[in-house]
Amino acid sequence: MPKEFIVAIELGSSKMTGIAGQKNLDGSITVLAVVQENSSSCIRKGVIYNIDKTGQCLINIIKKLKNILQQDITQVYVGVGGRSIRSLKNVIVKDLPGASIISQDMVNELMDINRNMTYPDQEILDAATQEYKIDNQYQIDPVGIQCNHLEGIFLNILWRKNFYNNINTCFENANISIAEMYLAPLAMADSVLTDSEKRAGCMLVDLGADTTTVSVYYKGILRHLSVIPLGGNNITKDLTCLQLEEADAERMKLKFAKAYTDIANMDQTLLYPVDKDRSVESKKFIEIVEARVEEIVENAWFQVPAEFSDKLMGGIILTGGGSNMPEIDKVFKNHTHIDKVRIAKFVTMTVNSKDPKINNRNGMMNTILGLLAKGDMNCAGNEFGQDLFDNIDNHTSTTDTHRTTRNPNDTAGSGVVQTEEIKKKAEEEARRKKEQEEEEARRLAQIEAEEEAKRRKENSLVHRFMRGFKKFVKDTISEEE
Repeated sequence: MPKEFIVAIELGSSKMTGIAGQKNLDGSITVLAVVQENSSSCIRKGVIYNIDKTGQCLINIIKKLKNILQQDITQVYVGVGGRSIRSLKNVIVKDLPGASIISQDMVNELMDINRNMTYPDQEILDAATQEYKIDNQYQIDPVGIQCNHLEGIFLNILWRKNFYNNINTCFENANISIAEMYLAPLAMADSVLTDSEKRAGCMLVDLGADTTTVSVYYKGILRHLSVIPLGGNNITKDLTCLQLEEADAERMKLKFAKAYTDIANMDQTLLYPVDKDRSVESKKFIEIVEARVEEIVENAWFQVPAEFSDKLMGGIILTGGGSNMPEIDKVFKNHTHIDKVRIAKFVTMTVNSKDPKINNRNGMMNTILGLLAKGDMNCAGNEFGQDLFDNIDNHTSTTDTHRTTRNPNDTAGSGVVQTEEIKKKAEEEARRKKEQEEEEARRLAQIEAEEEAKRRKENSLVHRFMRGFKKFVKDTISEEE
């Protein structure tokens, strides 16, 4: 009997990461393997632009994991993100006859209408319910309440269709089955934020290599999500103006860069060495770094909707590789005037691992660990044997690894993204349900038509005359008797 484990893949702009781990009964996670591939040549700003190279990276990731685990992998969990992700509020209105009591079916109908909304060149990845307006009052759960007017307020998370299609194509070409897709920012948020931070209101900022992702929570609900196409790599590229090679600029950024430097304490004559033959002025270096950091922070703060900017009692939480820059929290405090800033170096759950990439706790593995925590289906296939024929890639799992298609309404706001396979099944189920409803409607209409024809016949002039004549004849016979 093969051992069970979960496999997750994060499609990052600089690195593609694959992880395998087990969930323990005490709620902790044991990491079995972590592998990475350089993805800078095929993924930019979190978006796939080279399908062939991405497919090859995926194949390499799976191959490396199999070699470590000595076991086949039947399916994987995938995190999606990227620059084109944005959230958009949508309101669905329903007027009810008389004073109707709201049922769960009514709520589901609003959800379905919202899910079926179409946007030009955009795909709805997820829909988070904000609240319901019942007449003039707002409620989180409206079921059982009597009203005349019902509004469902939703936060739709959108992504460009071609980006979504590219992901599915890459996995199909690599012959890798997707167990489930998740919005990476939401999976990560669930792993680094506390429930109290979400309730009180907080701003989560993931400072990545190519992008900065901003998530806003209030009363435990996602209120806004956006991705800024700026990240740590922009600082590196800016530093190349000092006539530095990009590799040298990256190395110096990691060694010398600070998000904030007190001018009073700045040594104007200090030089930063590039190599044994060359140095750059620290003043110029600092100015370049701080200018870009300020731009990133200002853009991140600008993403917070005005209605929530004064409701962030849970503060600002920073994560990602960029959160390791010294004094980054101070810059956020200065620009937002929010003193409560926390740097999330690691996830909230207990993780057991011997891998230094995990144990470094530098905020760079939070997303992949969040994806691993979301997994609930076995991804393990058969163990590799010693026999030559046991190492071929057609192993099949003896464990049931598939679940029945879930209703999108059951996962609304949880970050679950429908795969192509699930979408097709859902569409087929919706088509079948619609056909059944239409057939039932036709049947009822036919019955109604037959009854109406019968009523008309009974009320027709000839029918009434015949009915009256029969009664006259019957009465006449009775009198004669």
